[in-house]
Amino acid sequence: MSILISGASVAGLAAAQRFSARGAEVTVVERAPGLRRSGAPIDVRGAALDVAADMGIRDTLVGHETGSAQRSAFAHIVDEIGEKVGALPTELPQDSPDDLEIFRSDLIDILHGSIGPDVTFVYGDSIQEVADTGDAVEVGFASGRAGRYELLVGADGIHSATRRLVFGPEERYRRHLGVYYGILSLPAELGADGESYLYSVPGRSVLISDYAQRTMGGFTFLSPEVAYDYHDIEQQRQLVFDAYSCVRGWKVAELLDALKQSEDFYLDSASQVHLDRWSRGRVVLLGDAAFAPSFFSGQGTPLAMIGADVLAAEWASCDGDLDQAFGRYEQTMRPRVRRAQEGVPEARDRIIPATWEAIEARNRRWPPVR
Repeated sequence: MSILISGASVAGLAAAQRFSARGAEVTVVERAPGLRRSGAPIDVRGAALDVAADMGIRDTLVGHETGSAQRSAFAHIVDEIGEKVGALPTELPQDSPDDLEIFRSDLIDILHGSIGPDVTFVYGDSIQEVADTGDAVEVGFASGRAGRYELLVGADGIHSATRRLVFGPEERYRRHLGVYYGILSLPAELGADGESYLYSVPGRSVLISDYAQRTMGGFTFLSPEVAYDYHDIEQQRQLVFDAYSCVRGWKVAELLDALKQSEDFYLDSASQVHLDRWSRGRVVLLGDAAFAPSFFSGQGTPLAMIGADVLAAEWASCDGDLDQAFGRYEQTMRPRVRRAQEGVPEARDRIIPATWEAIEARNRRWPPVR
């Protein structure tokens, strides 16, 4: 009997590789028509580098670093006319020189390329019904197909359909941190001279960051939770336009113009996911579906890769005792997840202070580097 993985995310692709390497018959179902490659540059650090080595992709990842090692270890904070008024550290105390920063698109391609031809990918479809019979999971798909699997791995992100179908509504488990963030590629003329620049007004920040051959922009803003279709890119653009409609200064107008034309814009809420258990019967959650730490932590990708490796290893060694496998998976991963989630509020408040007083206090704490 085979294993179904819902979601061709970092977690889903890593799980497909790890389960397949241990002899599983794997199918990956992805709602999008192809691999979803948009998003901000991401970090592969710590034990995730060991997982990458076991997967045979660590050297390839090194060859695709963004070039951030050549930049300063801080982002210049600027005022409305572009004068430097602070320098926000971009490295964490636990960071190591071995850590890698890589574009999400490159990581997705490398992970996908590491998966053997025996793994089946089904795009443009999604799970719609789940029934755990005790000896199998019977799944109904939006396309009308049906399948029977030994195990269902929900690796379908912070808005996980697997979690909703098996564990209940999203609002039970996802904690909105009061922030939305959007990422997009920028034209070369908006480049930042090989550096990173951050401009803030109360509750709103914009970022421009240069990499070796690419410039990225970011919008980060405080907001209560808003109802919108997270599959509708035009609704997502409008959220940003509304949030920044009264923001003036620095390059905000140019960033908003770039947003109108962007083909790779990505937006989501900064949220965490908290569940008492990550499994139920023959269904188990992985990555952001189970334990999203939020993008402020810098740990989402490492946790996804480590979690996939741990889960597959425990499955392979449990001799059919899934309760034992899932228990060991949680026992290993929960301390890592807890540490990643705990440091998020401070990082959030540095990037998007809520008041002018908080902005000035941040800039005094981290004065400019000339």
